[in-house]
Amino acid sequence: MGKTIGIDLGTTNCCVSVLEGGAVQIVPNKEGGRTTPSVVGFTDKGERLVGQIAKRQAVTNAANTVYAVKRLIGRKFKSPEVQRMRETSAFEIVDSPNGDARVRVQGRSYSPPELSGIVLQRLKAAGGESFSASR
Repeated sequence: MGKTIGIDLGTTNCCVSVLEGGAVQIVPNKEGGRTTPSVVGFTDKGERLVGQIAKRQAVTNAANTVYAVKRLIGRKFKSPEVQRMRETSAFEIVDSPNGDARVRVQGRSYSPPELSGIVLQRLKAAGGESFSASR
């Protein structure tokens, strides 16, 4: 029997686990941690940072660091929840042509699922072999 993969894409943190032979094991991230902060940061050099390193840069580069984006998935820009989040977030939340909430960072607009996908790509990189198809 092959491996079964579980992904917890949380609002604050995320993790990956593997079920193999009846035992669940958390897949450590590149830093060796069991969870990865659900944070994406963008640097002035055009780099994308994910996880702990992105969370650390929030202190000095808050406008270009996106967190809790899961709360925006499926929400309209004019919803009360999005308007409250706009008041407290250092990053910019903008309207899209279809009325959905999006995040603008360094002049580019990202959908919440797109930003969540960036986090998932990082988890895949950390999982390496664990994400391959069953053998």
